[in-house]
Amino acid sequence: MDLREFIESYREAFGENAQLPLLFGYSDTPIAQTGKIGGCFFKGLQAAREGTPVALSAEVIGCGGGKLYTGFSDMPERVPNFVSLTEKYKRTPEMVADYVKRLEMPHADKPYLNFVRIDQAESFEGFEGVMFYATPDMLSGLCGWAFYDTNEPDAVVARFGSGCSTVVSMTVVENARGGHRCFLGLFDPSVRPWVGKDELSFTVPMSRFTAMMDTMHECFLFGSHAWEKVKSRL
Repeated sequence: MDLREFIESYREAFGENAQLPLLFGYSDTPIAQTGKIGGCFFKGLQAAREGTPVALSAEVIGCGGGKLYTGFSDMPERVPNFVSLTEKYKRTPEMVADYVKRLEMPHADKPYLNFVRIDQAESFEGFEGVMFYATPDMLSGLCGWAFYDTNEPDAVVARFGSGCSTVVSMTVVENARGGHRCFLGLFDPSVRPWVGKDELSFTVPMSRFTAMMDTMHECFLFGSHAWEKVKSRL
């Protein structure tokens, strides 16, 4: 299934009103000229959601954590204390440092991380993953689709982390190893002001998305009475 075929199938499965997902991936040149974003870079992704591509870089991202979790910098020295003692997201700074180490986010080998709404892209080539902004009804469809062809207990996972780590870092690492896990995210209170109050993220690495596209028309998203009832209110 190519990109245009997927968009057509996605709209058929989730309805014309369903928000199109974003593709994200690294490149040597920016997909757009994006000004510096102070604080959480998710506030800048609203432009991508509306159809204007966004190109992040070490210069564009104003948050030290954002630079870390996109692979543009090492962990700033202040991060463990800040996340534990100021934000109170982990009990100790040592737990934060251990979390970052276990995440195994590699340094980005290209200077730009592009986000583009799927209908603004030419193909899937060069992208790390697909990010859906999803309501509970959307998550019902996305998770069920991800569960359809596998009994792996970690087909969909929800892990601790900032918005940028659960969307970018985990997906990039999973894609690099050819993995199958999809990620729920945007639970972090710091990112919540920049997304809808009824939205979470559902992120699929390209290593998994290719297989999921092949099963899309087989699963309940097409021809299921139960899903049609949900779809009618999307």
